[in-house]
Amino acid sequence: LGRMKPVIVVHGGAGRIFKEREERCLAGVVRAALQGYSVLKQGGSALDAVEEAVRSMEDDPHFNAGCGSVLNEKGEVEMDAIIMDGRNLDSGAVSAVKCIANPIKLARIVMEKTKHMLLTDHGAHLFAQTMGIPEIPGEKLITERSRERWKKNLEPDSNPEEFQKDLGTVGAVAIDSEGNVACATSTGGLSNKLIGRVGDTACIGSGGYADNHSGATSTTGHGESIMKVVLARLVHYHMEQGMSPEVAADTALDYMKTRVGGLGGVIVVNKAGEWAARFSTKQMSWATVKDDNLHYGIYAGEEHIKSVDEALASEREGF
Repeated sequence: LGRMKPVIVVHGGAGRIFKEREERCLAGVVRAALQGYSVLKQGGSALDAVEEAVRSMEDDPHFNAGCGSVLNEKGEVEMDAIIMDGRNLDSGAVSAVKCIANPIKLARIVMEKTKHMLLTDHGAHLFAQTMGIPEIPGEKLITERSRERWKKNLEPDSNPEEFQKDLGTVGAVAIDSEGNVACATSTGGLSNKLIGRVGDTACIGSGGYADNHSGATSTTGHGESIMKVVLARLVHYHMEQGMSPEVAADTALDYMKTRVGGLGGVIVVNKAGEWAARFSTKQMSWATVKDDNLHYGIYAGEEHIKSVDEALASEREGF
């Protein structure tokens, strides 16, 4: 069929990215975008591409997803993830999962092997066992950085809100050569969150949304604010009204800011293959591949462009 030019967009989380981590965050989103794009180039589905891109970032300790996730009040990792198929609006999600390396893989299996859309905590754990998903010790997911932050936030005069700004939910959206769209989002949530807290990521329409009739969106930012305005679906609503991905994203983010004081970011691809990466926070690491060109940035208004070949070459040399 090969009608559409495939496009992938990824984000590594909106917020404040400390100087010393900027380069690693950019390297991580670039790597994820290139990996997702190679799936699309080989004729793979949007679904496979977004899962692959997000898996790549879950495995990267610089992001708050999979390995590198922040810790809850008890010092444990609890992760949320969602994936959605724009063809038939199928979705799978998991929340508060522990001891698995790639929540996004589990979300995909929930979508494909159950009649349900969201499994949580103990039930998700039992389902993962049934499906033969290997368990890993929780400690394996904990980085020095996450533990340090958790300790700091436990101090009586600490302000966890201050640290929340450096978050790093990860996500991807894609359109494949057949014009199907998909989204995927994964996170470790908020540092020092209450046990059992579920944020926007696992919630359809908040953490992500995909519909072939309009496009695909993945979000990042203050989860509770995102849930209040159902941010991903709001972006789609604006696209359905005829807005471009960029204007739809800005309009939705603007509403979230004025209405509930929430900051965040979104990545979008519409059914025509137009894309956007927009944020109301200080920064958001993002990368896109379209027409064999890689675009990436981290500050508002910043956009670097390289050919994919050039990017792959420097990828092999270590960015």
